Amino acid sequence: MLRLVVNLVAFQIAWFACVLGGAHGWPWLGVGVAALVVALHLWMSDAPRREVMLLVIVGAIGAVWDGFLVRFGFLEYPSGMLLSWLAPVWIIAMWVAFATTLNVALSWLKGRWTLAVVLGAIGGPLAFYGGYKLGAVVFPDVVVAMAVLAGGWSFLMPLSAWLAQRFDGAGFPKAPALAPLTEDSAHV
Repeated sequence: MLRLVVNLVAFQIAWFACVLGGAHGWPWLGVGVAALVVALHLWMSDAPRREVMLLVIVGAIGAVWDGFLVRFGFLEYPSGMLLSWLAPVWIIAMWVAFATTLNVALSWLKGRWTLAVVLGAIGGPLAFYGGYKLGAVVFPDVVVAMAVLAGGWSFLMPLSAWLAQRFDGAGFPKAPALAPLTEDSAHV
């Protein structure tokens, strides 16, 4: 339970650092905080190499997806853009921090594809809307942006859950199995 809480709190800290840093022209602040969150996550992982693969793949997907959104004018970022076709550095860091939740806080999504689609379609746009309200992203047309984000995240969330299933290195503990009752253990 503690690990779950640490994972959720760490991600929320990284999310706010990335968003507020991006909104106020300090994009590297979020990158630094996300790096600390990733380091903590990998330190707690049973198979850090598998988790690194997940973090890199999800980070790359996020970099391309958010770059696509910028390239086609669905949204704009005020800071952190290093290449015009790629997401800003703080968004990529946020994607990597998000990936740390996939095998811990969001591990319950694995195999629940319909739920992952619904959560993505609602949660993805809501997270972006929060960033919009904090000044980290600009939507030329809010309705169109929300629709595109809902459509994209309805695919990206189940994809992320599937990747987490494939590259599960977190070793998040399962419920302990009960030992069978034997004659020797009955006389204790």
